Amino acid sequence: MTVIVEVPEELSARVPVEQRGPGLERDAVRLLVSRGTEVSHHAFVELPGLLRAGDLLVVNTSPTLAAAVGGWVGHTRVVVHFSTRGDDGRWAVELRDPDGRGTTRARAGVRAATEVRLVGGARLVLEEPLSARGERLWWARVPGDVLGVLREHGRAIRYAYTERDQPLSAYQTVFALPSPDGAGSAEMPSAGRPFTARMVAELVSRGVQFAPVTLHTGVASAEAHEPPYPERFVVPEASARLIGAVRAGGGRVIAVGTTAVRAVESAAGADGVVRSRAGWTDLVVTPERGVRVVDGLLTGLHEPEASHLLMLEAVAGRAAIGRGYEEALRGRYLWHEFGDVHLVLAE
Repeated sequence: MTVIVEVPEELSARVPVEQRGPGLERDAVRLLVSRGTEVSHHAFVELPGLLRAGDLLVVNTSPTLAAAVGGWVGHTRVVVHFSTRGDDGRWAVELRDPDGRGTTRARAGVRAATEVRLVGGARLVLEEPLSARGERLWWARVPGDVLGVLREHGRAIRYAYTERDQPLSAYQTVFALPSPDGAGSAEMPSAGRPFTARMVAELVSRGVQFAPVTLHTGVASAEAHEPPYPERFVVPEASARLIGAVRAGGGRVIAVGTTAVRAVESAAGADGVVRSRAGWTDLVVTPERGVRVVDGLLTGLHEPEASHLLMLEAVAGRAAIGRGYEEALRGRYLWHEFGDVHLVLAE
């Protein structure tokens, strides 16, 4: 059982922080810091003063794709969320219904052999559910250049708590790098969003290091809060060695986002040593499994049923996360990808 909180609707961040007032930049969000059950309140721009020389931030370099594409099943309009490209060339997709407000809702009654005609003329055919856990995501055969379809006709996936569509640039982090094969994340690795180039430079000047990893996130479940599906990741040799050196030298390894935790913990052996690794991970980090590498996590504020909360509890314990979320609610912090952030440090 994980932390249970009720999040008022008005605490959803509806637009990016830089659109909330003149002169604001991405780093103008708030920062809640949990050290065990001790909680303190800060502005995100204070982060460099809260870290120590020798600390290491593990960051996800996956770019965000324009993964939502309109289409039709027969004469009925649908929206397809492209989640993950499989090794066999198929794509894991989710079919959703437009809700009349520019966003979408879960589509019921999806079946194998359903054909979707996409904007631009491409067609996809659903073949089988991605998992026996449910029929939200399906493997689909899509002839042609899917990434080209996304570039030409796609838009960023948007959920109902947001106010309006945003350009894809609003969903890219300062750490995002183009993938050699054009792959990316269906949803932004949002913990990295508040960082600016200026912030990164200041952190480096204070002796904080960065270890890039890549994990391409799939489509989350906005309604069912399912655990994550397998996702493709890479931990480069240089990052694996840097993590090892920092740990040996007594520095802290702090992951920027749950995706970075999932990547680096997937590359760690039972001995806790991180080695270069690439492939698919189905790891779900829970308090029972624990963490082998990370000493802290910088992350957004998650829905009360989200599996991400189990990961936070694995890092800091249930009491610490419960206390942090109580303070976030009391302090009127903002939730979701455009919201405030939470630095969770193990005691």
